[in-house]
Amino acid sequence: MISSLANRALERDGLGPIRDRVLGGERLTDAEALRLLEARDLAAVGALANHVREARHGDLTFYNRNVHLNPTNVCVASCKFCSFARADDQTASEGYTMSLDEAVGKVLSRRPLGITEVHIVSGLHPDLPFEYYLELLSRIRKAWPELAIKAFTAIEIHFFAEKFGKTYAQVLTELRAAGMDTMPGGGAEIFAPRVRRKICDDKATADQWIEIHRTAHRLGMRTNATMLYGHIERLDERVDHMRRLRELQDETRGFQVFIPLAFHPEHNMIGKAFPKPTGYDALRTLAVARLYLDNFDHVKAYWVSLGERLAQTALAFGVDDVDGTVLEERIYHMAGATVPQALAEPDLHRLIRAAGRVPAERDSLYRVLKVHQLTGGAMKPAPPVPPLAPVQPPPAGPSLASGT
Repeated sequence: MISSLANRALERDGLGPIRDRVLGGERLTDAEALRLLEARDLAAVGALANHVREARHGDLTFYNRNVHLNPTNVCVASCKFCSFARADDQTASEGYTMSLDEAVGKVLSRRPLGITEVHIVSGLHPDLPFEYYLELLSRIRKAWPELAIKAFTAIEIHFFAEKFGKTYAQVLTELRAAGMDTMPGGGAEIFAPRVRRKICDDKATADQWIEIHRTAHRLGMRTNATMLYGHIERLDERVDHMRRLRELQDETRGFQVFIPLAFHPEHNMIGKAFPKPTGYDALRTLAVARLYLDNFDHVKAYWVSLGERLAQTALAFGVDDVDGTVLEERIYHMAGATVPQALAEPDLHRLIRAAGRVPAERDSLYRVLKVHQLTGGAMKPAPPVPPLAPVQPPPAGPSLASGT
């Protein structure tokens, strides 16, 4: 229940009606979400989000044992917030492209650590053939059949479709046949056209990002959703972004988790004119996401983006997932992140338990593998994931993959 102190704070800020709607299970409007983002009392909003979090998941906090693989950072896009991409792998500082042997070998070297998922994201390389990506997936799948492969953002899928003359459905179908299981949520940034024109005007549009995830859901795939915040966007544009995600989730039920990603200002074209979001901003964004995105099961605090301590604090502000071991993360570290390159599983347990929560290891589809009570881990069978509801195909017309 919400404490009397939090209730008084919500009443004092004029948020009593919003609290009552949340407690009554009613959906928040865009105006109400914006009002919560602007609220003075962060702790009171967090208490409301925590109520929703505990109603859904109790004290369970989810994580997985995962490794990141970034086969290349060579990229033709020029996103102003990006510190990872390089123009080429021959002359540009820190540009690289892994051979297939190197990329597959990196993944397989983690096998003794009990990893259950590999997360694959790359730059938009102008010269690599589509077969490179197909073989990368198929070789990992053949060598490690039980490993879940979460691969390629919607931005990459759009790039593949345009470069290789395929529809989104064709690209996704071929990648799935080669071994891809789920899709990450990267590349969403902020959907507002005003912002996209300024920070990422030469890659897939918001409509194309949405259509790719819609297509993936229609094919039966689960995907994630993200939002990059804390740069030039306004608070109402954050709400607009979440509204579009909520609408697609109403349609397909294919999203698994929402992940707000804090902008890092180092080593990119936006730079320090916009400092890193504060802890206050991170916590209010996570809390309001939990309250507004009523059709999302999970909200994640990505500890690499936030730091371990703030991710831990977020567990009292509506968050139920902290990502995982995240071995060899490059993208945020090239943007100046000072957190470790990985967290060992015992460290994740300590972080979660110190926040008064119970660590729950999950697989890539959020099925619980093990709940780590204080007396030890109790294995739980992973329940089947229900199939996605069928989605009617869109009317015939020009393909978004063609850019028309």
